[in-house]
Amino acid sequence: MPSLSPRLAEIVDALPLAPGMRVLEIGCGPGAAARAVAARLDGGHIVAIDRSAKAVAQAEAASAGEIAAGRMSVRRAAIEDFALGAGDEPFDIVFAVRVGALDGRHPEAGRRALRRVAAVLAPGGRLFIDGGDPLREITL
Repeated sequence: MPSLSPRLAEIVDALPLAPGMRVLEIGCGPGAAARAVAARLDGGHIVAIDRSAKAVAQAEAASAGEIAAGRMSVRRAAIEDFALGAGDEPFDIVFAVRVGALDGRHPEAGRRALRRVAAVLAPGGRLFIDGGDPLREITL
């Protein structure tokens, strides 16, 4: 598995991950951060979403081992439309890196995205986005 960029490594290191957690990554791209998170969840699961079919295909191809082991799944979805599937449990942590709907570039999409995140978070669940040192937490 290729190593993470220093920036992504710093972001993954900053996430308050614990074994058994359910994590959602918004805008996973080729899945590098999601794979790093999956390696730290010991019994947990990460769902990586992206609105791009190409990114989802890349993430699935690069993450075949994590997917086969049940530590990770990849879905094509925009956060503004995301919902839990039948039988899905809510997420303990949601994080996003360079996602326009959450970094202020697209305010209306951001409002819809925050409603969707709030709907899929477990009680006490937390949302982190880049732009802090290295992350900032958004209180919902």
